[in-house]
Parts: sequence; structure tokens; C-alpha cells
Amino acid sequence: MSSIAKQVRRHQLRLDVSVPVMLAPFLIFFCIFIILPIIIAVGLSFTSFNGVQAPKVNGLSNYVALLTQDTEFLRYVLPNTLKFAMIVGPFGYILQFMLAWALAQIPKGSRTVLALIFYSPSMTGGVVTAVIWKVIFTGDQNGYLNYILEKLHIIQEPIQWLQNTSTILPIMIIVTLWSSMGIGFLTMLSGVLNIDPELYEAAYIDGIRNRFQEIVYITIPSMKPQMLFGAVMAIVNTITSGQIGVDLTGANPTPGYSGSTMVTHIDDYGFLQYEMGYANAIAVVLLILVFVLSRVVNKFFSEREEI
Repeated sequence: MSSIAKQVRRHQLRLDVSVPVMLAPFLIFFCIFIILPIIIAVGLSFTSFNGVQAPKVNGLSNYVALLTQDTEFLRYVLPNTLKFAMIVGPFGYILQFMLAWALAQIPKGSRTVLALIFYSPSMTGGVVTAVIWKVIFTGDQNGYLNYILEKLHIIQEPIQWLQNTSTILPIMIIVTLWSSMGIGFLTMLSGVLNIDPELYEAAYIDGIRNRFQEIVYITIPSMKPQMLFGAVMAIVNTITSGQIGVDLTGANPTPGYSGSTMVTHIDDYGFLQYEMGYANAIAVVLLILVFVLSRVVNKFFSEREEI
């Protein structure tokens, strides 16, 4: 028995040693590419830095200027970001779940093909996506949308869709929703497919009457981890997709700041005006916004699970 106990202890010791060793590469890369850049960004946000000369500490000046003096940010960039996020985030999330649930109802062969079709737009970069949609919204008679509307006698002359301040943001929303079926969508599809069919059978015996009740009482509660992951990815995708306005219009800032978001504002100050300290302050505010939204989503799903 003593020899068996020794072997068990040796095996346990190997496990205790191997786990940190296996996690070490991930932790190292996580610290280098995630934690360290965040620390540097926070540090630079308290400085005046043009990318060439040494940073000079200026305290909270960048944050004060952002929240009190940056009229473009307060009048256009922040409202655009909030409008864009409030539409693309929830609608994209709901669309992901609805498509995932619908695909789970069809045979495997057709499901695989359709899933690949829906997922493929998310694999294209912003520039490629912009090129595809520019063909549709080109502001002359060669643009597909203008051509169709003229043939239907809805408009008399071409509309400059990507230069019109009232149409840029809606176009950004449409394009982003089109390309929003990414990892979150595949995760939800996997979650729906992994639900035990016996749960549905038991639910119908207990009084479930239709597909809507099936979704509310069985499907969603059975895939909360996938729903949470999809929600977090929807938040991240919504925030990072703000660059599509620059890709579509070819200008930063966009005409009349009508399609400018916090992401493009960072790019404007950081890489066009070379105010790196100010750009990092905007990035820190954006990071805080994403963190708060992620915590709210996490708390929502945690409370639902307790209920």
C-alpha cells in the first residue's frame, strides 16, 4: 500500500508541476500582448507625446480636454458611438441567435453550407468589406443602388450615399450587421446543437405548447455560457467595427463627422495628428466603456442563472 501511495504522490506532484508549465506560455503572451499594452496606454494617457520626442507628464489634462473641450467628440463622436453600439450590438446579437437556432433545425449538409455562407463575411477585413459595399453605394449611375432606384423612377439623379451626412451612419450599421456573424454566431450554433433532445421531449410532456416557449424555457437556459460569450463578442465587435466608416468614405474624419466613432477618433489623433497622449486617453475611456458593458452583460446572465 505504501508503494501505491508513493506512486500516487509522484503522479500528483507531476500534475502540480506540469499545470503551471503548460500555462506559462499563455500567461507570458497574455502579459506581453494584453496587460503590458494596457499599462503603457494608461501611462501615456497622462502625458503629452507626439511619437518623436520624450513624453511629458501633463496629469489629467488629456481627460479634461476630452470631456470639456473636444467639441467634435462631444457633439459627434460620442453620440455616433452610442447610436452605433445600441443598434448594432443588440440587433447583431439577436440576429446571431436567430440564425443559429434556425440552422440547427435543418439537415447537417445544408446547415454546414449555410453556416459557412453566413460566417464568411466576418472573415473579410474592413477594407475588403468596404470594397464590396462601395460597388452598391457608389454615388454615380454605376452604383447598384442608384441604378435600381433610377430604373424604378424613385430618384431622378444619383445620390452620394457615402458623402451624405444623413446616410453614412445607417450604411455603417447595415454593413456591420452583414459582417457580424463571427465567432459568437458559431458558438451559439454549437450551443443549440449540443442541447439534449430529451429536454425538449420532457418539456412538451410538462406543458410546452410551441417553439417560442421551447426557445424561452429550454434553448436559452441550456446554453447560457454560449449566450454570454456571444454577448461579449458582440460588444467587442460593435466597438471595433467603427472603423468601417473610414473604409467606406475613404476619409478620417468622415464627412461632417457623421460616421466618426471613438475608434476612428483614436486613429485621427494618434496617427494623423500625432497626439499620442490624447489618443491614448480616448483609448482608455473606450476600454473602460467596453469593460463596464461586459460586466453588465456578465451580471445579467449570472442573475438569470440564479433565477
